[in-house]
Order: sequence, then structure tokens, then C-alpha cells
Amino acid sequence: MNWDALSKPIPKPIIPLGLFPFIMEGGTATKSGFFLFQLLLLQNLLVMASKFLPSRLPLPLNSPRFHRLPSTNKKMIPIASFSSSSPSASSVDNSVRKQEEEEEELQEKVAQALTYHHQTKHGFANYARGPRGLDWANQPNPFRRYISASLLPLLHFPTDRPIVAVTDDAPLYSSLFHSLPPPKPISHSTISQLFFDSLALSAWKTTGFSTWSLRVNPSSGNLHPTEAYLIAPPIQSISDSPFVAHYAPKEHSLELRATIPSGFFPNFFPDNSFLIGISSIFWREAWKYGERAFRYCNHDVGHAIGAIAMAAATLGWDVKLLDGFGYKDLEKLMGLQFFPDFKIPSRPIKGKFLEIEFEHPDCLILVFPNGNNPFDVNYKELSSVVNEFTNLEWKGRSNSLSKEHICWDIIYRTAEAVKKPLTIQKGEFLVDQFKSSGICSENSYKGFTIREVVRKRRSAVDMDGVTVMDRQTFYQILLHCLPSGKGEKHRRQSTLPFRALSWDAEVHAAIFVHRVIGLPKGLYFLIRNEDHLEELKMATRSEFKWEKPEGCPDDLPLYELASSDCRELAKRLSCHQDIASDGCFSLGMVAHFEPTLSEKGAWMYPRLFWETGVLGQVLYLEAHAVGISATGIGCFFDDPVHELLGFRGSKFQSLYHFTVGGPVLDKRIMSLPAYPGPSIDA
Repeated sequence: MNWDALSKPIPKPIIPLGLFPFIMEGGTATKSGFFLFQLLLLQNLLVMASKFLPSRLPLPLNSPRFHRLPSTNKKMIPIASFSSSSPSASSVDNSVRKQEEEEEELQEKVAQALTYHHQTKHGFANYARGPRGLDWANQPNPFRRYISASLLPLLHFPTDRPIVAVTDDAPLYSSLFHSLPPPKPISHSTISQLFFDSLALSAWKTTGFSTWSLRVNPSSGNLHPTEAYLIAPPIQSISDSPFVAHYAPKEHSLELRATIPSGFFPNFFPDNSFLIGISSIFWREAWKYGERAFRYCNHDVGHAIGAIAMAAATLGWDVKLLDGFGYKDLEKLMGLQFFPDFKIPSRPIKGKFLEIEFEHPDCLILVFPNGNNPFDVNYKELSSVVNEFTNLEWKGRSNSLSKEHICWDIIYRTAEAVKKPLTIQKGEFLVDQFKSSGICSENSYKGFTIREVVRKRRSAVDMDGVTVMDRQTFYQILLHCLPSGKGEKHRRQSTLPFRALSWDAEVHAAIFVHRVIGLPKGLYFLIRNEDHLEELKMATRSEFKWEKPEGCPDDLPLYELASSDCRELAKRLSCHQDIASDGCFSLGMVAHFEPTLSEKGAWMYPRLFWETGVLGQVLYLEAHAVGISATGIGCFFDDPVHELLGFRGSKFQSLYHFTVGGPVLDKRIMSLPAYPGPSIDA
């Protein structure tokens, strides 16, 4: 869960003299302490500067209706161009002009992603724009349903031992990072288990007059913008025909939306495989978080990918993004093309418009038996077949989520800019060999099964400020955060669950160590793509040490940058939240940012957040597996984090923060079973 603040700016006071000791060691100011002190001075300057900043423009909350503007979206032009063997001068000029136009359009899309990213940064003086309070009367329904679609119940499974033994159905959590069990066949039972251990409800909570649900996959503010679709061959007890179904987590059931052509799977995919589509409803997050919501929706996509990958591994299944598909293909595959067209206004505006509740198709995941040989995926032919899905008989009408809405226009302009086009390619779909993660302290894990870990994972609301972690446990957690196998140079994402992603690692971690026995308090850096190491050294502060800490495993690229008590600093950088300083360690996920967008395209913008979400999912599970807890932190002051590290420009950007430590349990809150749950939608 990301804990964000309301977006009304609240300048903080000048730093009291009582905070100065945290930059001291042995009574003298250290070199590392000096740059931390510089950052705190920066906060003072920003607070003073805020007195001269113009106030936010008021949101037109009294507008009775949504103001529609003519659509200005450009159609994506195919990158490939063809000409005759002896072109005329005019055809050459046209080709050059066309290429220039294509390049200009691609640059405009990247510029829009960068504009969104910089506009939605939090700062010491101003938070990103959002609602000035929570409109509880219009809190979005967290459960999408397709009214009149057939509801197909899935099976439920026990979670607690001794009811559950350590078996093939529930292997030990830590064992999955070493090898996958033999693949199971697709059946009513295994499909039920996959969703039960990835996207289902995990519990209900109640206190006083409030009751709300929790899910296996975490979400920013527990708002759950993520929806899932199963596209599968015939499965006994579910459907006699290949089908598309929406997953309904409250009921743990499938809503049958359409049957699809019988040749779809045998013609294009390996035996015993199926697809899971992921989409996002931006409004669910924007209701609380305003303009920054697009970031959080994509964090949640990453968490969902990680959750699906872990649950699939339990069944001996591998997963991989089918990233050659374009936005339009995903829309037709999931039956989302029938939502009303959404025209983007020129400014934030409030009104009653159901169009804003549409689902944005994010990605498509292929689930297949592990150990498969490479196979061909012809995206061009696939796209042609999927184009006919528009003519299928789609069943069910989507339910309404809120009565009134606020449209944060920049979210939807950015979502348009980062839509991925179809990648026309034919050839082998490369499946990297499964790589085992590193091991240095297997005894750190408490012997939980994978189901115990994924279904009992919770987001800590507070940390106790007391719990400590030993150094070997810290190293073991970080080894499971690496993308490549033990003993390899880290770059290619081939370990669980990162192997689901289709690009080399682009995300690293700047770590504040607070309470790790055997490690000095201070700032550390985990390199997840070692090709970036020298570039990161050049981009960060010259006074950083870049030394391997004591006892660090050889295959763990962790570096100590500076020794200092960073608890107060970590708290201030994470929107003054104690939870960032009261754990064993906290971190900021740093992406190789603008170069990635410029090289690959604006569509990599959400994917960088997906990668942080997958990494966050590992941190959640690792924390629970060693007996403590964790929480994602979406509210942090972006540029002060960059100032701390010494980053200039947009080459590297912090995208997501996290904290790991001993949780404080609120005894006023009662926990209830996930199923059967209350009848309310919460």
C-alpha cells in the first residue's frame, strides 16, 4: 500500500537545531554528513521560496457537466517504410519527410511523459495537484462487475497449517527461487489456485462502523485500479469453448464475457498455455491521489505481474509479457473497446461522466509450462486475428463505480502518449532459462509455504522503531531482489519473478540502513544492472565511497556510499512519514529514466513503474517470509531525493519508495475471513 498525503501544500518549519547531531560521528562533522546537511538546508530554501510561489489555480468544482474538446490524437504511423528499387527524387523527399514526422511524433510522446513526470513531483514547498479532501460520497466501488454475464465459481483453498502440508500444491516459499516444480495441467482446480494466490481477497477488516477488504496483490491506498482477464482454451467445468472471462475477486469467480475461435490457441501458442490480461481504471486512484495517480496505477500493475508470476511458479508455470502487442490489440482481446470514447478536457474539471470509468489495457501475460523450448510468435498474424474479436458476442455491461468524478486531464493525455504500438516481428519467442537466485542465509526464512506468505502478506501502517535485522538476512533479501542468476553479471531478468518482464533491468535501489546488526547506519546502493555501474558513479556525488560492505556476498552488487544516521533524512524525504525511519531499512527505487524513454519510446514510461512494482512485490513477500513486514511509499519528495544522490537532469529518477521492518499492529481492527465475506462493496 502506498501512503500518500493530501495534496494541499503545507510548508514545514525551518529545521530545528535539535536535528544537527544526526550529521555528526564522534563529535566531528563527517564528509558524508556534510552533504546530508546540505540537503536539509535545501529544504529551508524551498520553504522560504514557497512564500513567493503563485498559489494553485482553483479547480472548477461547480461545473455541472464534463466539457468535451475535439480529439487531437494523432494516428501512429508505422515505423517501417518501403520504396521501389529506383525511387524518384520526389519519393525520396517524401520518405525523408515521413521519417522526420515519425521521429517528431515519437519525441512529442516522450516529451509528454517527461512533462507528466515532472509536473507530478512532490516537493518540500508543494505537493502534486490532487483533491483538497476525500469525497466519500463518490468513493469508487473497488469491484468491477459485468452485469448479466455468467458467473463461474472458482475453488477455494486452505491457507493455514497444519491443514496445509508442505506439498507440491504448497511448496516452501524460499524453494521457488531455486527451481520450479513440474508443471501441472490446466484445470478448474489449477486456474482457481492461480487466482486464489495472486489476485483474490485475502481478508476483511472491520472496526467500528467501517469494514473493508484486503487482497493478495497490494494496491496504493487499497483502491485497486487493477482488473484481470483470463483468455484460455477450453477448461473442463469452466467452459467447453475457448473463452475470455473477467476475474471477480470478491466472488472469486470468472465472468464469462465471450467465446473465441477454436484455432486461436493451437495456431499461435504452445500446448497447455493461456493468457492473462491486465487493465487499469485510473479513476479509482485519481479519486484520492489526483494527478500522481497514473504513477500509482502502474506500480499496481507491477505488483499484479509479480503476484501472478509467484502464484504461477507454484504450479510449475512460467510467465512472460507478450510485449509485441499494441494497445489496440490488448483492448480487443479483453473486450474493452466497447467503453465509450473518452475525450480529454483542457484542464482538471469535476462533473458527472461515466466515460472516465473506462479500463486502460496495460499488458498481456502468457502463462505456459516451465521448461518450454523457444516457440514462434507471429504478432502480425495474431493482431489480424485479434482484430476480428470486435465481432464476437460480448456479454455483460460494466457496473458504475461513482456518481460524480474529477478528471485530472494530464493523466489521460499521458496515457495516450505512452500507448504502445504493435511491434511487427516474426521469430522465436525467447524464453530465458530459469536462473536460481543467490543464497547466503537460507535459515533466515521461517519455513512458510508460498500460500502462507502471499495470502498473509499485509502492508504495515506503522513500524515499531525497535525491530532489528541481522546482516545476513538483509543480504539474503537483496539477493532475491536481483534480476539475474547467482554468479552472473546482473542485467538480464531471468530470476523469479523478474523473468516475467521482457526488458533488461532498468531499476536500482538507494537504501537507507537504519537497524541492521553488523552494518553501519548509512546510505547504500544496490545495482540491478551492472552495465549502469560506471554511469551511476559518474552521476552521483563525488564524495560517495562506492565500497562493498563487510561480509557482502561476491554476487551481490551492493555498495556503501556514506556512513551516517539517516533516519530523520529518510523520514523527511518520504513526506515526513515516520514509517520511512522506523523500520530496519527503507529505500528509493531509482530508474535509468530519460535515456530509456529516448532509446525505446514513451511506452517504456509505465513499464519502468511496472518493474518497481515487481521489485516491491518481492520486498513485501521477503519481509513476511523472514517474520516482519513492509510497506510501499508513494509519497516522497522527488527532487530532494535526487539532490541527495547528486543526480542532475532526468537521466536517473526515483519512482517508488519502500520500507521494511517490525510492524505495529492496531488491536482495534478485527480481521475476518476473505470468503465468505460481507455483502458490501468495500
